Amino acid sequence: MTDPSSVARVEILSQQELGKTLTRLATQVLESVSESKELILLGIPTRGVHLSKVLAKQLEEITGHKISQGSIDPTFHRDDLERIGTRLVEPTDLPKSLEGLQVVLVDDVIFTGRTVRAALDALQAWGRPKRIFLLVMVDRGHREVPIQPDFCGRQVPTRRTEGIELRLTDVDGEEGVFLRQNLSRKEK
Repeated sequence: MTDPSSVARVEILSQQELGKTLTRLATQVLESVSESKELILLGIPTRGVHLSKVLAKQLEEITGHKISQGSIDPTFHRDDLERIGTRLVEPTDLPKSLEGLQVVLVDDVIFTGRTVRAALDALQAWGRPKRIFLLVMVDRGHREVPIQPDFCGRQVPTRRTEGIELRLTDVDGEEGVFLRQNLSRKEK
């Protein structure tokens, strides 16, 4: 267990900046899809699911109609489980068939790209979308596979020993994006 006093937290996006970033991302998504009624947001657990719900609400306010939203858990498609460990698998929740839809995969942070690669593999079992986009709140670099987001809230170069936290009011009681620096570990 990490001693809380050995972890520094630096604010990257305040609550107000996060709100503006979400509005910008929602607008970019709408500018990129041919028909907003063909749009479905699929969050990648765990924070991507919460983020996709927030974005769906934002998109509904802009378009005036409900935006389909669900989740896809890529756990069983990962190639690095022995390295990262496992968590409880969340059920994939698709409100409708993906056939012919424009899918936006939503995640809080892109790091190595392996989670997104696994999510793309998981999508294969659920039909053939018209197009798949990737939206992330933070791109922290360190890619191990050639996957890049189509929509990105902020690029934040990090050390491998650092982490990024997306905090949302509905889940955490506060809102913002934070860099976590482990003061007791040195980068390898």
